[in-house]
Amino acid sequence: MADHYDVLGVSREATPDEIKKAYRRLARELHPDVNPDAAAQEKFKLVTHAYEVLSDPVQRQQYDLGPQAGFGGNFGGQGFNDFGDIFSTFFGGGQQRGPRSRMERGQDALLRVEVTLADVIFGVHKDIDIDTAVTCETCSGTCCQPGTSPQTCEICGGSGMIQRAVRSLLGNVMTTNPCGSCRGYGTTIPAPCSTCQGQGRVRATKNIPLDIPAGVDTGVRLHMANAGEAGQAGGANGDLYFEIKVAHDDVFSRDNDDLLCTLEVHMTDAILGTTVTVPALDGDVSIEVKAGTQGSEVITVKDRGITRLRGSGRGDLKVGVHIVTPTKLNSKEKELIQNFAQGRKQNAPQLSHFQQGMFSKLRDRFFSN
Repeated sequence: MADHYDVLGVSREATPDEIKKAYRRLARELHPDVNPDAAAQEKFKLVTHAYEVLSDPVQRQQYDLGPQAGFGGNFGGQGFNDFGDIFSTFFGGGQQRGPRSRMERGQDALLRVEVTLADVIFGVHKDIDIDTAVTCETCSGTCCQPGTSPQTCEICGGSGMIQRAVRSLLGNVMTTNPCGSCRGYGTTIPAPCSTCQGQGRVRATKNIPLDIPAGVDTGVRLHMANAGEAGQAGGANGDLYFEIKVAHDDVFSRDNDDLLCTLEVHMTDAILGTTVTVPALDGDVSIEVKAGTQGSEVITVKDRGITRLRGSGRGDLKVGVHIVTPTKLNSKEKELIQNFAQGRKQNAPQLSHFQQGMFSKLRDRFFSN
């Protein structure tokens, strides 16, 4: 038997419109009123039969499955498990399926929330406004105008399915398809809600209170169940996911639960030592610079970092020392420095072993100045 696709001259991936155009073109050439040739009439019958099969979605699907889908000689494995499955394919599903529900779960949504380093030290509360679908207040998700209700479909009797006879290779068979009148729901809505147009939900701005825990970092996602868009026809809400982005801070950076920063210390303060109070992200902090502090040293202030997301306590504040050497001196300052240098036994500058640890402690940003 000739292949239906070859008869119409289309590919197996042809769209319904392409199949219809191919049939009309051939029909104009082969119709008995136009072409009385006997061979053309026989071909016209083949073209008509091919179109009847391929223009019907159910018959086309059955045809595409082919005999090998159910009669390949082996009813196990990849084929049919039993004769009922074969019957199901060719006779429209075998068992009567019930009507489908109008209710559909709402979509999940992913939102990005930006926070500061100060926010993540102890956590922060934010009220987030989102544009989403909410349950219609007029009909409370029923899709019906108040005072009305869905009615049983008169076409399918509430089953949501319609049976009809179609011609196939095996003769006339019964197929089961969703009812076109109620679209398979089994009910119709004579008076749809005027607010939501029978959808059971409308678009609105919704305020979501969000508690962001301490210690979160960029890329962390917070899950809020049933806070997403409302489902259709009273269906369950979807979920919300909030992805955190920690904004850049000009002074502080983060290393896991520790905070890093650079403290510029004048040369004389590094020589003599000093104590300074500087503003941190969670209030002022006192930093002791001991006498003789060298450049690139790291001063650790315990428990002034970020609260740990998992576990207890906080990280540390690590302060890298950057000694500032004056570049312009007046005559008096220059004289004092010269007297200081002459009063000490000076060694000429010389190379020493490369201090790898010094650089690893401060990280790249400590050398940006």
